[in-house]
Formats: sequence, C-alpha cells, structure tokens
Amino acid sequence: MILVTGGLGFIGSHIALSLMAQGQEVIIVDNLSNANLQTLERLEYIAGRYVPFVKIDIRNTPALNKVFEQYSIEAVIHTAGFKSIEESALKPLEYYNDNVSCIMSLLRAMQRTGIRTFIHLSSLAVYGQSSLTLSEDTPFKYAYPNPYIKSQQMIEEIIRDTALTDNEWKIAILRLSNIAGAFEHAVLGEFVAPLPKNIIPLALQVAAGQREYIELRQQAQTNDHTVERGFLHVLDSCDAIIAALEWLRGQQYVCEAFNISGQSISIAALLKEISKVTQVDIKTIEAQFYPAAELDQIAATSEKAHQILKWQPKRNISKIIEDAWRFYQQTLIGR
Repeated sequence: MILVTGGLGFIGSHIALSLMAQGQEVIIVDNLSNANLQTLERLEYIAGRYVPFVKIDIRNTPALNKVFEQYSIEAVIHTAGFKSIEESALKPLEYYNDNVSCIMSLLRAMQRTGIRTFIHLSSLAVYGQSSLTLSEDTPFKYAYPNPYIKSQQMIEEIIRDTALTDNEWKIAILRLSNIAGAFEHAVLGEFVAPLPKNIIPLALQVAAGQREYIELRQQAQTNDHTVERGFLHVLDSCDAIIAALEWLRGQQYVCEAFNISGQSISIAALLKEISKVTQVDIKTIEAQFYPAAELDQIAATSEKAHQILKWQPKRNISKIIEDAWRFYQQTLIGR
C-alpha cells in the first residue's frame, strides 16, 4: 500500500488515481487545508472502490504513527505542503512551520515504523537560480531571499541528513516544473479557488468571463520582459513518480534527486497559447512594480531522469491547456 500525503490536493489526487489505475492500493492523508472531500468522492467514483482516507495534519506525529500502525504501508509519496513562492514572502512563518515541520514529523514516523521507501516532491525553484537549463549538479543558492525556496532547501538537507543515518533508506527527490492539466477525459483536474495562486487558473477565469483581466508583470530580463517557466502536464508528473517508485524498489540504499521538467515558455507566450485554445482574448494590464525577488527563468534538463528512470514528458503546453480548460468547463456546469 502506498501512502500519499496531501492526497486530495491537485497533484496528490492525480497520483492516487494513477496508482490505482495500475492496480496499486493507496491510502490518503490530508488536513483539507487546500482540498475538500468532493475530490475523495470523485476518486472513489472513478476507481469504483473505497479509498482509505484519514483526515490529519501530518505535523501531528502521534496521529501519523497510528496511520502507519493501522495500515500495511510500503512507501510514502509526499505532496503535502504550501507551494506558492509569492505567498511565502507574505507568510514566511506559515511556510516554514508547515513545510519544514511536515517533513520532520513524516520522517520520524517512517523511521519509527521501519518504512524506508520515500518520494518527496520538490520544485525546480529549490536551486534559487535563474536558468532554463538547471541540472542536478547546479548548486543551490542558499542566500536567495524567499521563504518557500529556503524551506524546500531545508527539506532536502533534512532528507539527506536522515538518509545518512540508516543504509536502508531508498529516497527519490523529484524537483518539478509548474504542474497543470487534468486527467484523461476531464474526470479529474484542478478545482480552482476563487483567488487562484497560479497563472493558468487565473487565465482560465478570464476565458470563462469570471475575471476581467490579469495583471502582468513585465520586469524580467527576458525577450518579452515576462518570466519564463517550465510547465509539466500533471499526468507526466505522475508517470515520473511511478517510474521513480519502480526504480526505488530495485535499489538497496539510495538518495537521489531528479529534475522533472516540462516545456519552457514565457508567461506572455503562455497567455497567447491559452487565448488560442480557449478562443478568448486573455486581457492583461501592466502590474505595479513587484518589490520581492523573482527568478527570471526556471526550467531544467531532465537527462538524468531519462537515463535512470526512463522518463521523459509526452505532453506539450497545448495539451496541458486543452485538458485544464476541458476540466474547468466541466466544473462550471457542475460536473
């Protein structure tokens, strides 16, 4: 059985469904801070079976211990945590408290119960460096002034230090691009909050007539002065996670990081692509000056994942937007 933390969130729910589609048993834990039970109902309906779910905050180590004691868990996929670079600058204490405390509690519970197979979902932003060709050998810039990025750097250090204490650990750290898209045939996708934190949901709200425009920052040192980011289809990320899980099963002691990157594109070009797919002009206005630090480019090579995990992305940016838009339209009519 595979434990998915944050398993009712956007990425976590797709991982759970992908695992079940391959015949795996899963158990989901989530505190519902960024999710709701509607996703669990949808998962059970699609899978046609009961999906074990425990509502807990994984920072509560005693409660987490009980989950490990109750279920026969062989591996953990950790997707829980706060993930917005911008929001973290406004709420640093929340980000440090949630992200760092989560990993410490989770690893302690795993250590106590003898579970040693672990996949942590990190971000390409963890490098704290601006580049479209980040590699696993790129050093972290620890001085980069952002709480989310610092919390991810801390998490990776904690994981590596923990792995050094026990030669039975089998760990894969997956550093992901921005995730978007939806499951096949719009059966599952991202339930967009009224005030989304990500660019694609914001643009879809404009396309659906729920928002008049997007404020577009044009301060970057790039060709069109908007930041460039890698975007990865959620199902490509699921494929990478499943490939990593299979790889870990064949290892003895290992703790490796992999860049899992998708197609890179500027935000201005992305909005044009969204206009093309939705057939709606995505109106923008120039945003006010943004005082916080912002990385101009975040994307990477995924050669290591290709060589070792035999993984590479299959879906381009158009497919990402098409699937996200299809699911979003379904949610608008209550399906």
